[in-house]
This record gives sequence, structure tokens and C-alpha cells, in this order.
Amino acid sequence: MGAVFSVIVYDEAPARARTAVDQALDEVTRLDARLSNYKPNSEWSELNRSAAAGPVKVSAELFQLIALCLDVSRRSEGAFDISVGPLMKVWGFYKGSGHLADPAELSNALQLVGYKNIKLDARTRTIRFARKGVELDPGGIGKGYAVDCMLEVLRRNGIRSAFISAGGSSIYALGAPPGANGWAVKLDDPKQPSRPAATVRLRDQSLSTSGSYEKFFIADGKRWSHIMDPRTGSPAPGMLSVSVIAPKTVDSEAWAKPYFILGRVWTQQHKPPSFRVFMCEDKPDQPCAWIE
Repeated sequence: MGAVFSVIVYDEAPARARTAVDQALDEVTRLDARLSNYKPNSEWSELNRSAAAGPVKVSAELFQLIALCLDVSRRSEGAFDISVGPLMKVWGFYKGSGHLADPAELSNALQLVGYKNIKLDARTRTIRFARKGVELDPGGIGKGYAVDCMLEVLRRNGIRSAFISAGGSSIYALGAPPGANGWAVKLDDPKQPSRPAATVRLRDQSLSTSGSYEKFFIADGKRWSHIMDPRTGSPAPGMLSVSVIAPKTVDSEAWAKPYFILGRVWTQQHKPPSFRVFMCEDKPDQPCAWIE
């Protein structure tokens, strides 16, 4: 999934802890084989190849995950959209570090982007695309989903204290370390990398961060990040990073993108009470702050 996954476990039985960690990491391998758009034999890649020609029957797991993605797309007014695959390619972020998009290629790619092009049939558990060239990208949700699946593996093994990280950008804190009331996590300040913007203590919570400083290129005197606004077809401006604390990692990772794209006011009006959001806006006089 393009990230290093790590697991820290505290348990009174070392053998049980080792077994739980091994099984959790095996779960990541299983999901990568199913959900990667870099692996040609994955179920996700097969869907991308075939769904424009007709309905494709998929596993219950993949169907439920894509249904969740479409629900987030509707609720975020299209700011989250897994059909950004063509845009990631024309901007050079698929298997690359990015470059300015060719205007003609960008115009063509925009015709293929839009969650309404993804048609689900729950009765037959099939997915089809409304037009040829639609391509789904799991990058906005895959790591968070994997972290939640790893968490369930640990819980089934009786683990009550653990910290799961997917590249440091999507994490889940289960319980707390011995003698502590939670797991301490530092939130970066993109404006002052030498010191954290905030420190939070997580217990039975997830945290995901999306930042324009993670993957970007500089051109025409501007920073262009990999966080794409599906509505405009261009990297989203105005934000440096957004961190979301939520009960589930799949939610914190998915919603970090719309909050990043739509900004402070929209986030204040739409975030659920169970979420906490920390924003660093691209404004010199605006410090990073929690969104109330």
C-alpha cells in the first residue's frame, strides 16, 4: 500500500502477542493483494479493467468498501471521490512524484471523474462503470480500512493494548500502554517542522492526517500536492494539513480529504460530534488549531 505498517502490542502472554502481531501483518498482505491498484492481479485492478464493459461481481468485502466510499462522496458533496484515478495519472502522481498536467489531458480526465459513474447493484453484488475510462484509486481510504481490519485481528486474539500505524498517517490506539491513560501522539506543524503543533492522547480512537507536504512538486512558484479536488481536477489549495480523530480509521482517513479540500467553515458545519479535527491552513498569520 506504499506505506510501512507497524504494530506495538502489550500483553501478559508474549506468545499470544507475537501470534496476534503476525496475524495482523498477514492481514495487511491479504488486503494489499485484494485492494492494490498497483497489482494487476488484484480484485481492485480487475474491477478497473472490466467494469466499463458490464457488471462485475465482486467479493462482499470489496462491495461494502466501495459502497462506503460512495456514501462519503455523497455526504462530502463530491470532495471525496475514489474515481480520481485518471487525475492522479495526468498529474504524474501515479507511480511518480508529480508534474503539471497537460490541459488537454486534464480536460479528458475530468470527463471520467465522478462518483456517479460508479453503479452498484446490491441484489447481484455487482459494480459497473457508466463509461469507459473510469478508474478507481484506493489511496484515499485503503490504509485506514487496513488498520481497522488489523485491529479486529488483534481483538480476536485477546489483545487489549496496541498501537497500529500505517505510514504514520493513519493510526489506531487500542486501550493504553501500562501505567498510562492513553497513547501520546504528536501532530506535526508544517510551518514549524522542528516542533509539534499539538500532542493528543488517544484511547480506543483512530487518527489520520492528510498533508500537502507529504507528496508534492514545485512548479511556477507554487506547491502542487497529491491531494486532488475531484470537482476541479486540480490539487486542492489553501491547506497544509488536516488531522481527524474518529472512532474508526476508515472514517478518519476518508474524511481528512474532504475537510482538507472544503476548509474550515464547511468542516465546522458538517463534522459529526464524535470527530475531532485539527487544521493547519496555508496562511502565515493563521496558527494550526482545533475546529470547534
